Amino acid sequence: MAIVRFKGFGEVDVPIGTSILEAATQAHIPEGSACGGVCACSTCHVYVTRGAELLGEPSDEEADILDKAFDVRANSRLGCQCRILGEGEIELEITRESLEAYENEHPDERGKYT
Repeated sequence: MAIVRFKGFGEVDVPIGTSILEAATQAHIPEGSACGGVCACSTCHVYVTRGAELLGEPSDEEADILDKAFDVRANSRLGCQCRILGEGEIELEITRESLEAYENEHPDERGKYT
């Protein structure tokens, strides 16, 4: 099992093999997923602040989609694409882009996170 902490939103224990987006969905964390998690947008963009070594390497496809994201940093990942490969603790910060996408996908929660 791995512990995934979403800065300011909580944490969740998930089994190895879970994606960051799946972890967020399981814990009701506001991470965007406009494309449904198929690596066709960048709305699940997060910053990995701790535990990056527990995640799979980014694919070329993920890097291409991240090129379209806002405020990309060295620790940027797409939640739909990074799978947890090891036990331990992972800390993430959800990007403003992802929070705004989540609110657009869930209009009843607008203004709650951004």
